[in-house]
Amino acid sequence: MISVSLLWALYALLATVLNGAHASVTVYSQQPLAAASPTTTASGTIYTGLAVYDPLVLSPPPIPNPPPSTQFGITLQNSASNVGGLSIPLSGTFYGFSVEMSVVTQVLGLNASFLQVPFLNLMSLVASRAGAVYIRVGGNTQDYASLVPSLGDGKSIEKQQTGNGNPTQTPTLLFTPEILYMLSNISSLVNAKWYLGVPMNDTSNLRLQIAEYGERILGDKLLGLQVGNEPDLYARHGHRPSTYGPYDYFGEFGQIALALEQDSAVPVSNNLIGPSVATGDWHPEDVWNTGFIQAYSNNLLALSVEHYPDDNCAAIYPGFGTPKDPQAEFANFLTHSAGRDTIGYLLNSAAIAQQAGKPFIMFETNTASCGGFPGISDSFGAALWALDYGLQMAYSNFSHALLHVGGQDVYYNPFTPPPTNQSVYHQWTIGPIFYSVLAVAEALGPTNNSQIIDLFANGNSDETPGYAIYENGNLARVALFNYMTDPSGANDYVATLSMGDAVVPAQVQVKYLLAPSVGEHFNITWANQTFGGQFGADGRLQGTEYIQTVACDTGANACQVRVPAPGFALVFMTNDALEEATPTSTATFATTAYTKTMNTASIDPSVLATSNGHSGKDLQLGSTSSGSICNIHGLLYVVVGVEDWRWCAG
Repeated sequence: MISVSLLWALYALLATVLNGAHASVTVYSQQPLAAASPTTTASGTIYTGLAVYDPLVLSPPPIPNPPPSTQFGITLQNSASNVGGLSIPLSGTFYGFSVEMSVVTQVLGLNASFLQVPFLNLMSLVASRAGAVYIRVGGNTQDYASLVPSLGDGKSIEKQQTGNGNPTQTPTLLFTPEILYMLSNISSLVNAKWYLGVPMNDTSNLRLQIAEYGERILGDKLLGLQVGNEPDLYARHGHRPSTYGPYDYFGEFGQIALALEQDSAVPVSNNLIGPSVATGDWHPEDVWNTGFIQAYSNNLLALSVEHYPDDNCAAIYPGFGTPKDPQAEFANFLTHSAGRDTIGYLLNSAAIAQQAGKPFIMFETNTASCGGFPGISDSFGAALWALDYGLQMAYSNFSHALLHVGGQDVYYNPFTPPPTNQSVYHQWTIGPIFYSVLAVAEALGPTNNSQIIDLFANGNSDETPGYAIYENGNLARVALFNYMTDPSGANDYVATLSMGDAVVPAQVQVKYLLAPSVGEHFNITWANQTFGGQFGADGRLQGTEYIQTVACDTGANACQVRVPAPGFALVFMTNDALEEATPTSTATFATTAYTKTMNTASIDPSVLATSNGHSGKDLQLGSTSSGSICNIHGLLYVVVGVEDWRWCAG
């Protein structure tokens, strides 16, 4: 038996190697044991369970009459210099995630020592394609959040319902530095970078601790600090007087900017983000007209807005009118116009941001506010919508966009952990729009030098749009959509790609995003790989990747690419374009640890060597079950005969 003194010697040795990394990092996942079948509802009954598991499947809209052409040509230019109207340079990190602050311990991990393996795997999939993944921790709860040194029972976060008057029922939130160390330890495993938010509910008593601790703990993994979340809704929600307007926000932003400049514990004060209006009661121009950009140019990292194309609030809260019928709304998401119309009035702000030399960020978005729609937000149709919407924002010179992630009571999550009381036998549920994030990452690639243009394909058809993506000045990829659903195949289309300034290659490679119907929830594949069904994912793609090779006719200068109804095709015009965007390997995280049972999880300590986390020796580990905290805090041990380190786990 290994002596305690030897164990402590090993602990000290590894702590030196880790250079300050959290010394008891454990990743945990849910091990499926005797998983029950998902709950279904009988015909005519009303589903009353958690929104994220609502089984409602909607019917696809009818084929347009007359239908769009199923045979059409697209003439492309190989050189970007021959193309007018290209976007600003873009990165594969375009799509990231906005995680509601109150659910971080459900989604990311319990604390800095217990990280969610499925989350790590999902973020690794994005980072391996895009080079990194951008994540915002904030939302409605950030304005009422307070950082405290510690909480009872070793908890890292605690909600307090205090009746703050918000119709979205936002709780007051207490959290400890442990949350920030958790983010840091995630960044040491996958290349995740973070946005945080400075609380703004009480500008007479500023709480800057999240900036102070955030910069110290996260270092260069902290991208920026949001100042104000949807300030145009403050008055409506009772957070400010009814007279509160853009000039009031201008003043409060300046108050916080000045306080951060004067705070010696905040070495970086030019990373602020605003105004993040919800484009509800104000328009962005209302803020620009105050002189906001000119006054705070030295403080601003980026300009931001938040917007949802629709809302489902009437189904949840009184006073919002008649609830909308998801079946009637479905068709609104299944056209190319949907994305264009959503951001049309923001094009002026995107141009203003360019003139100011600032990135323009869609800081929070998804299918519909108030949690999305059943049958829409969790459908393959939403995946096509999110893909088109993302590429349309990219074409319109947004720098990137963050898809919002809520709890169990929303429909639009890109990923959802199982309820706590089911975590022993259920795994995660991956929403259709997560496939969109992977596809956008591959479409734009990791070079940070991609440009995109809307092709207005097939006579600017709403059902069959397309984009061309240029990388380092040359045509790299073509993105083709088919919003129609037709199992007969009669409305599959063939696009004939040709070049006006060159000859097509001898062959191209194509990846397909496919499902039987736009109403499908889980039978979805990206290049033949899937995350499986409800409660069926550990964050890793399942199945063998299949990339179709399409032979081109160089004599006729034509490549014919078929796009099923429904479906999306990403055409790689060169081998380099395919290799850059397709990872040869993706770091994955596997563990036998699961909640409610003592177990161990293996992890290579070298991956934590550059962590900016802190030592575990002065922490009390949080837990949601009794007996899960190690008897000797931070204890590591070597299993005889096994060549890996194992951490104490709960």
